[in-house]
Amino acid sequence: MSLARADVSHPRAAGLPCVMSETHHDGSEPPTGVSDDAWPPAGADDEGAVTLPAPGDERYGENRRLKRSIYDREMERLQEQLVLLQYWVQSQGLKVLVIFEGRGSAGKGGVIKSITERTSPRTVRVVALPKPTERQRSQWYFARYVEHLPAAGEMVLFDRSWYNRSNVEWVMGFCSAEEHEEFLRSCPEFERMLVRSGIVLLKYWFSVSYEEQTKRFDARNAEPLKRWKLSDMDLAEHELYVKYSMAKDTTFQHTDTKQAPWWVVPSDDKRAARLNCIHHLLSQFPYIDVAPEPVELPAMRDIPYVRVPMHEQTFVPKIF
Repeated sequence: MSLARADVSHPRAAGLPCVMSETHHDGSEPPTGVSDDAWPPAGADDEGAVTLPAPGDERYGENRRLKRSIYDREMERLQEQLVLLQYWVQSQGLKVLVIFEGRGSAGKGGVIKSITERTSPRTVRVVALPKPTERQRSQWYFARYVEHLPAAGEMVLFDRSWYNRSNVEWVMGFCSAEEHEEFLRSCPEFERMLVRSGIVLLKYWFSVSYEEQTKRFDARNAEPLKRWKLSDMDLAEHELYVKYSMAKDTTFQHTDTKQAPWWVVPSDDKRAARLNCIHHLLSQFPYIDVAPEPVELPAMRDIPYVRVPMHEQTFVPKIF
């Protein structure tokens, strides 16, 4: 699988995105409100974003998903490179901002977890903001995100971002038409301003098909320990899959700019998606190995001191 820029040149009518004409039929029934001609919904998040491995590619199993052994070996290598990138970002005083967007269950959280698993939270930190307070709602829309932008020597990963306005908020009716239009006008200028200030801005859209999203939601619903991950918002978003495609297409039409382009990550195969995304992230920096040399541990100083008896401390029960 390979990363690809989205094609946002298809025609629009009355300023709204049109659904691509290709159709796909698998014998299943369309959801309420969706015509049979568009089932599953065609467009940027369905057939156009799903790629299959070449016949005979031994890296993939019979289910046409990347094998676990291949994934684990490559992820270990990439995580080592991410640590080297972390040192490079620190040494060069870079300000790196990475935005992860996409539908629910598309795999944003999984790749963020993979990136941060071995890096320092002081250098590579995650921002996942809750819904805005009443005070924040009255502020300039971008204000609550500005305080989380990276300083020199930091990489910040936004698990969703200001693009809530043109995606979730627009789909669910949480913003007005005027607020939506203003966002589409001001967002490109805001991002150009960030880039001019020296921030390295990368934007990834994780693209999952309707069928795969259905499987993932069903899996969450079937397992009590994962059911907390299936929110009312996820259910509503799943029902409004077509409208979310409209939101994405409109977002790309206005914000896929030369200074801050979108990079689409097909994510029906989660393992391949994580590797592809991290590969691309690393490729954006001319980093070299500036990891510090091993240090010599100092010997303990001999300081006169008598400790209090151990039995005066309270210990947790010894179960193991």
